[in-house]
Formats: sequence, structure tokens, C-alpha cells
Amino acid sequence: MNTLNVIPAIDLISGKCVRLTQGDYARSKVYEEDPLVAATAFQAAGARRLHLVDLDGAKAAAPVNVEVLRRIVRETCLAVEFGGGIKSEASLEAVLEAGASFAICGSIAVTDPDTFSRWLDRYGERIILGLDLRDGCVATRGWLDTSSLTAEDVLNRFGGRVRQAIVTEIARDGTLQGVDTAFYRRLQDAFPDVDIIVSGGVAGLADLEACAAAGLRAAVVGKALYEGRIDLKKVFRGGDGTC
Repeated sequence: MNTLNVIPAIDLISGKCVRLTQGDYARSKVYEEDPLVAATAFQAAGARRLHLVDLDGAKAAAPVNVEVLRRIVRETCLAVEFGGGIKSEASLEAVLEAGASFAICGSIAVTDPDTFSRWLDRYGERIILGLDLRDGCVATRGWLDTSSLTAEDVLNRFGGRVRQAIVTEIARDGTLQGVDTAFYRRLQDAFPDVDIIVSGGVAGLADLEACAAAGLRAAVVGKALYEGRIDLKKVFRGGDGTC
């Protein structure tokens, strides 16, 4: 069976660790006042990578919670992928300078593809394409707007220069209703040179096993971890919390 890279998620609103349901900011739940506590727990269980999303920044013109990113990078050895509000090169550079290993860029790939293309040329594999899907079409601006483009449209637009793409099914995100593994498998088969990262709907260990059996490479997990549906040490195979 394929080895699946499981990436724990922290979403930020007002500096706190929260989870939304189906991308609805009005349906948020605070799971941890201090995101560093959650990040440290993930590392102690054996995680080596963290998915960190600035939900405040996603609605704004620039990232808002960069100091949280900086603190997590300083206090842990997790490789952090950071997204939310990266709409200018100044914001992108600020995120990378704060210590993010990867920057997740979504909206700009749809609204300003020329700029995103230049970023791919300059920053290469440090850029992760974020594709948030509502009814099969890519949503932008913190999931508040929806384009007419599909994930395939956007991936084809950039001609194989994207190496990682986080693909989120908004309708499943935060619902614990399971993963549409067939959809992700089709997308992965269509773009074998891109690491398609599953996001949205993971309800338990069975979903992760199904993703691995389908040949998928990575999955972001949020609410299932916070709700205790997945044992951290079983997923990350234990760890001693050291770098």
C-alpha cells in the first residue's frame, strides 16, 4: 500500500486555533486558544509538517497572523505550509521570511495568473497551489467568491510547473462525512507529476487508509484530529517531540 503523508491542520482566526464547517465563518469552533499548543502536540506525536491557514488573511488584503507562523517555526521543527491572504509578492516574501517552508497561493492563481506564473518561476517548489472547490469550481477570496474554472483548468494553465496542489472540497470540509477518493484518484492520475494533497471530509482512519489504497500521496486532517476520531500517535507513528 502507498504511504500517505498525513498533514495536521491549524486554521487561525484572531490568533486562535479554529475549525470551520463548509468554509462558513459563522460556523467556527475554537479548539485551542494558543495554536502553539496544538502544533507542539502534533510534533510530539511524530508529525513533521503542518498545514497553517490564516482565515483572517484569506478575507483581507494580506496575511494577518504572521506572528503565529513565526512563533510556531521558532518553537518547533515542523515544516510549515502557510496560506491565507497571499495576494502580493510583499506578502509572499513576508511569509517565507517568517519561516514558512511553503506558501499556499490560491486566489491569485485565478484572479492574476500572470503574477502567479512569475512567482512559480522565482520561488519554484516553495509555492503550493491551493484549489478550493465549490460544486466543482474553484472558489477564491476565502471561499467567498466562486469562479467558473475547475481544478483541471487551473492545473493545465500552469503547464506542469506546479509540484504540489492542495485540493479542498468545501462542501465536505469540517463535516467529517468522508473523502471522495475516486475524485482525487482521477485528478492524481490526470496530473502524475503533481502531488495532489487531499483536503476536506476526513472522518477517521478508514478515510486515510482508503486514500493510501487509492495511491494518493498526502492528506490534510483537521477536525477528525481535534474531535479525537483519529489517534495522533497511530497516524504519525509516534515521536519524541525532538527535531
